[in-house]
Amino acid sequence: MLQATNLTVRLGQRTILAGVDFRARPGAMTVIVGPNGSGKTTLLRALTGEIAAEGELSLNGIAVRGARPERLAAIRAVLPQATPLAFPFLVGEVVRLGLRAGLAAAETGVSGMALAAVGLAGCAGRYYQELSGGEQQRVQLARVMAQVWEPTGTDGPRWLFLDEPVASLDIRHQLMVMRIARAYADAGGGVVAVMHDLNLTAMFSDAVALVGEGRILGSGRPADILNDSLLSRAYECAVRVNTAPAQGTFILPHCASAT
Repeated sequence: MLQATNLTVRLGQRTILAGVDFRARPGAMTVIVGPNGSGKTTLLRALTGEIAAEGELSLNGIAVRGARPERLAAIRAVLPQATPLAFPFLVGEVVRLGLRAGLAAAETGVSGMALAAVGLAGCAGRYYQELSGGEQQRVQLARVMAQVWEPTGTDGPRWLFLDEPVASLDIRHQLMVMRIARAYADAGGGVVAVMHDLNLTAMFSDAVALVGEGRILGSGRPADILNDSLLSRAYECAVRVNTAPAQGTFILPHCASAT
């Protein structure tokens, strides 16, 4: 279980998150949604211990604050919005950085399986900088998957924390990434993701936390949170669920499904 109580993050005199309570369970995909600047990424970074926060925070019963980095790295992997690389790494080397011993790790096949899972089999020998932005994002996903390849272990469930994992991907690869996350949760791991796409959130998530102005406006099942009233309040514009616009075109792939 991931459990945060009264989580507060301040930047100077400004309060970014104010007394947030958050729960996520293994075997489920929990998605954080909300408008730009609402505190979604800050919440994710606080949940992973990347930034300082007041309040109580534990993962698998381990107090995140003060825990050894290697202990946390063994049970959770984090995909940020962007991971710039200043030096010319090979794709395979980038993925192997996710292994516990990094580039010094013996090749066990995990990095190759992770690349295959994100549709980049055979790309290990290419330079990372030669890839498109979307391909680079999928390489980084393979890296974090390699870090916690087995969704469960003797130390309990493992966790994927994903910050906008489909932001620069086309429809096909958005579905690929969401199915990877869904399968990881179905196998007993925990997934916590920040998302902007409310349609994909509705299709794939088990629980949704709607963030607005540094606090959680609602949390629960997608059907209970993704409704006209809460979404309109959070995004400060009229939102209607399950209704195509009167003018224009609404595009959603017919193959889009969680299975």
